[in-house]
Amino acid sequence: MRFVTVSGPPSTGKTSVLLKAIAHVTERGLKVGVVKFDCLATSDDEVYERHGIPVKKGLSGALCPDHFFVSNVEEVVQWGIASGLDLLVSESAGLCNRCSPYVKEVLAVCVIDNLSGVGTPRKIGPMLKSADLVVVTKGDIVSQAEREVFVRAVASVNPKAMVMHVNGITGQGSFELATLLSEAAEVETVKGRRLRFSMPAALCSYCLGETRIGEAFQKGNVRKINLEE
Repeated sequence: MRFVTVSGPPSTGKTSVLLKAIAHVTERGLKVGVVKFDCLATSDDEVYERHGIPVKKGLSGALCPDHFFVSNVEEVVQWGIASGLDLLVSESAGLCNRCSPYVKEVLAVCVIDNLSGVGTPRKIGPMLKSADLVVVTKGDIVSQAEREVFVRAVASVNPKAMVMHVNGITGQGSFELATLLSEAAEVETVKGRRLRFSMPAALCSYCLGETRIGEAFQKGNVRKINLEE
């Protein structure tokens, strides 16, 4: 089974872009499934179901979505294989822009939109910097010059990635994306493989449920702002 990880900030059009691309992939006779990772709630699984796409969703709740992803990705892969899928897509929202749900030797796609601002690529961490493919959406709303400046900003952060424009409404560019997805590497398991980047540091008193404010209640991995500069 081929396996692809897709991530990006919320509301960039990940689901819309994937629906257009998956339609082209299924036209080639391949069976595609999706697993949607999110925090508190999502209705994207219902959207995939309406299009006849096998889908599962996982909500991390109070946990970091990255930690939730890496704790479940092997089970997700095995579900896809057991379901007879030819291609499995993992979709997750990079809610803090620090997320890094990418596995080495597994195609990594980051979806960002032109409306987020030319400075946004520099604010996104491993989610963008370690991606193989960067899909830029909503380019039809800005000028050609703005699109070129934005792509250059993306390239300054991740010069090795392929950058392409895809319209989640009209589907323009989705055929090329579908070709790349359908050529992703095959996997039997991700057990023993490594993440492309470490997870966000955690495990402080607030991770464990503390709600009181003040140094007396702060333990574990705590970082303080430098106000003396």
